[in-house]
Amino acid sequence: MVPRADAVAPYSATLCNQSFALTPHRLFVTVADARHHVLLHNLGGYKPMAKPPVKLKVRIPEYRRPRNAWRREIHKVVAEGLNKAGIRYKTTDKLEITARLYFGRNKLRVVDVDNRLKDILDALQGHVGGAGKKHRMLKPIVQNDNQVYRAVVEKCIPPKQSRHGHGHLTIAQYTGPRYA
Repeated sequence: MVPRADAVAPYSATLCNQSFALTPHRLFVTVADARHHVLLHNLGGYKPMAKPPVKLKVRIPEYRRPRNAWRREIHKVVAEGLNKAGIRYKTTDKLEITARLYFGRNKLRVVDVDNRLKDILDALQGHVGGAGKKHRMLKPIVQNDNQVYRAVVEKCIPPKQSRHGHGHLTIAQYTGPRYA
C-alpha cells in the first residue's frame, strides 16, 4: 500500500488512473498492463551516484639498489595510498601511469628510464624479486601491466624544496590518446 500523498510529501503522480505519493526516495511501481517498470522521480529527477575514485598520487622513494628492495618500497607506499583513498583497481580498468624520478646530476646521465618503468610496473604487479614465483609475490595492485595503456616517465634533478629526493607516481584512469 502506498501512503497518502499529503501524509508523506506534497508531491504526487498519477499513472494508469492510480495516484502515487512521491517521497524523497525514488519509487518503483510495477504496471501490469504495460508489463514493465516505471521509475518515478521527484525534485528534479535522477541524480547519478558518484563514481568511485581511481586516481592515486603518491610520493615514491628515491631509486637505490638493490632494485628489488626499491620495488618493495614502491609497493608498500602505493598499497598504503590505495587503502587510505579507498581505491581498488579491477582487471578491466585501463590505466595510465605518470612517474617523475629525481636524481643527482651524476646519476641523471646514467639511469635508464625504461628500466625504472619496468621496476615500477613490476612493483604494481607484486613482482618484487627473489628465487621462484612463490618467493617474490606480494598482493598485486594492478593485476597485469597490460592494463597500462599510457606510461610517462621523466627523470630530472630534484627541486630545491625537495630535500629527500622522493619522486612522484600517479595512477589514473586512461582517457584515450593525446595528440600534441
